[in-house]
This record gives sequence, C-alpha cells and structure tokens, in this order.
Amino acid sequence: MIKRLTPIDIFALGFMTFALFLGAGNVIFPPGAGLAAGANIWPTALGFLITAVGLPLLTLIALARVGGGLAQLTAPLGGAAGVTLSVLVYLAIGPLFATPRTTVVSYEIGVLPFVSDSWQALLGYSLIYFAAVIFLALKPGQLMDRVGKYITPVLLAGLVLLGLAALFLPAGDMQAASGQYRDAPMIQGFLQGYLTMDTLGALVYGIVITTAIRDRQVSAAPLITRYTVLAAVIAATGLSLVYLSLFYLGSTSGSLVEPGVNGGQILAAYVQYRFGTAGSALLALVIILACMTTAVGLLTACGEYFSKLLPVSYRAVVWLFGLFSMLVANQGLDSLISVSIPVLVGLYPLAIVLVCISLLGASWARPANIMRPVMLITLVFGVIDGLKAAGLISSAGAWLDALPLSDQSLGWLLPVLVTMLLAMLVEYLRHGSLRR
Repeated sequence: MIKRLTPIDIFALGFMTFALFLGAGNVIFPPGAGLAAGANIWPTALGFLITAVGLPLLTLIALARVGGGLAQLTAPLGGAAGVTLSVLVYLAIGPLFATPRTTVVSYEIGVLPFVSDSWQALLGYSLIYFAAVIFLALKPGQLMDRVGKYITPVLLAGLVLLGLAALFLPAGDMQAASGQYRDAPMIQGFLQGYLTMDTLGALVYGIVITTAIRDRQVSAAPLITRYTVLAAVIAATGLSLVYLSLFYLGSTSGSLVEPGVNGGQILAAYVQYRFGTAGSALLALVIILACMTTAVGLLTACGEYFSKLLPVSYRAVVWLFGLFSMLVANQGLDSLISVSIPVLVGLYPLAIVLVCISLLGASWARPANIMRPVMLITLVFGVIDGLKAAGLISSAGAWLDALPLSDQSLGWLLPVLVTMLLAMLVEYLRHGSLRR
C-alpha cells in the first residue's frame, strides 16, 4: 500500500516550509523598503515579491522535479563546478551570513528593548539561542512535528495580529518616495528581495522538505514532488501576506523613526507606539521564533549536505556550524549586512539562472550544453557586480556599464539572455533538435 500524507500533515509541511523561510531578512527588509518607497509602495512590493516569493517557489518546484537536492540541480554543470557552486551557496546561506543574521536580528528586535546593549548581552543571548537551535537541528526527522505543528501556529497568530494592526491602525500617512525608489521602485524592490536570501535558502531547503516527507514513510517519487509543491504554495501564500503587511507598516511609519534606520528598528518603533511594552513582548516572541526556525532549517540543510560530501557525521556538522555561526553572529548586524551584500549580488544571478534553465530545460536532451556557457557568463557578471557592490571597483568598462540596468546590478540580464539563445541555436543546428 502506498503511504500518503493526510491533509493535516500537508498543512503541517506547508507551515514548516513557511517557518523555515520566515527569518531575519524577511522581517527587517520589507519595513525598510516600505518606508523608503512611501507612496510607491505597490510597485516596490511587486518587485520584492518576484525575488522573495516567486523565485523561491520556482526553486522548490525545480528541486522537486529533480529529486529535492541541489546536487541534482547542478549536475549538468559537471562535478567540480556543481560542487563548488553548491558549497558556496551552503556556506553563504549557512554559517557565514544567513544563520548568524537570524541571531542578531532576533536579538536587536526581540531582546534589546528589554536589556542594555552590550557584547556580553549578545553573547549570552546567542549561547541560549544556539543551544535551542542545535537541539532542534540534531533531530531532523522531527522538524515537521516540532516546527510545523507546534511552533508555527504561535508564530502565525502573532503575525496575523501584527498584520491586522498595520492595516487598520497605521501610525500615519504614506510619505513621498526617497532616493531611487522615486524613479525605479520595482527594480529597487527586486533588489531588496535579494537580501532575504530566500532563493538561496530554497536551494538548500529542498532536501529538508523531502527528508521530512520521507520520514513519514512516503517513498513514491511523484507523491514527494506533489507534496513539495503543495508545501511551497502554502509557504508562498503566507509569505506574500506577511510581506505586504510589513511593507504597508513601513510606508506609514515615517513619523516614528529617523531617516536611514533599518527595518527592525521601524518594526520595534511601531509596536512600541501602538501596543506598548506588552506589544514589544509579543513582537520579541514572534521574531525569536521566526529566526530560530529559519536557523534550524539552515543548520539541518548544511548538516545533510556536508555529512554526505565529507567523511564527517551529521551531528558533527551541526555542532561545528552552529558554534561557528554563533561566533560570527557576535560581530553585529550592520557588519554582517555590509559583508553579505556583495556576496549576494554575486551569487543571486547564478541561483536565478540555474533555476530558470532547469525549469526551461526540463525536456532538453543535453541541458549541459546550454547551462554551462550561460552559467559561465552569469558568473563573470556576478563577480563584476559583487566587486562593484563591495566598492573594490567603480567601473567594469564603458561598454559593460552601458548595458541596460547595469547601474542596478542587473547588467547580467541581457548578456545571459543572449548567451542562452545562442547556445540553444548552436545546439539545434548541431543536433537538429533541443528535445529528447
């Protein structure tokens, strides 16, 4: 008899997926972008939803189609290139940036309103935080129960309350858009969606989701794919609602904060203004749970991947990466964001192109012949944009700077599209067909 998930299990899987994605960046960037966008909130939000919801959803679908793992998705690149890209993604989304960021964001929003800021306070909080994260990550087979059925409902209740308050009890009126949000709000939203790291997160969460399904004794590949897609749709719906409410909250909170503050400070100011100390306590609970579930998912994904890649146990990877992430977290949020932006600007185009080609080339006979040249061009432009974002170079040359959207770190779009069309044409002329 074929084992299937019950409707309750499917919703628990979807809630678990939602909780894995809803972490630090998902909370701090929408209010900040909403404040800067002001009256241009809706085109900004649309651009944000493309990279922070649409691309992660497509990524999970692509992973489900190939079996749930990043290794399968990168297989057409070849062994060395595929492993290198996978390792870079896992390190960026794991101990170097995303996992430590969950700690610092939950500390700044959830703890700082109640304690004096000091390195001792951050260290003490990070010790307790990672003790809980490592404990949950050491039992990956129980994630669906512990996160999907118990933690996420509490998280959802707090988010619903916050979203309704932002919608019906705004702090003020929308202000005029500032900076580049006046002229190109959708592109700015698109780039802000990069910073959530959700597409990179989706690349590593695929294996976590399929593992959770298999731990329910579901072994049929079509069912695993179906349940993964259903979980992704549930998560995408929830994330979209959260993002839109946080965008609106930010766009109407300009009277509460000074220009230039981050989204976490905007959120904390609004909750304190509207609900007082009790609201700040609720926000602390929501933020800590949101960040913790994301950290657990990231640590679990890294443990699953590196324990298969290297001759080390899953438990050893979890402990090592957990402790390393705790050390990185104690460097502070601003330094983490400043270092992570150039890396994300360089890595994100590779992730986007990898997913899109995997979906477009599902029926191609020789996907490697198209994917390799396209990914090579993407890598070149990703490195250039990353160096520019880091301030190491100011220009990549007159003709590169003249490409459409190059000043928005999107100069790679046209060359990548042209390369893909040329690769498809060459493949067609060589073999008479692209398809199997």
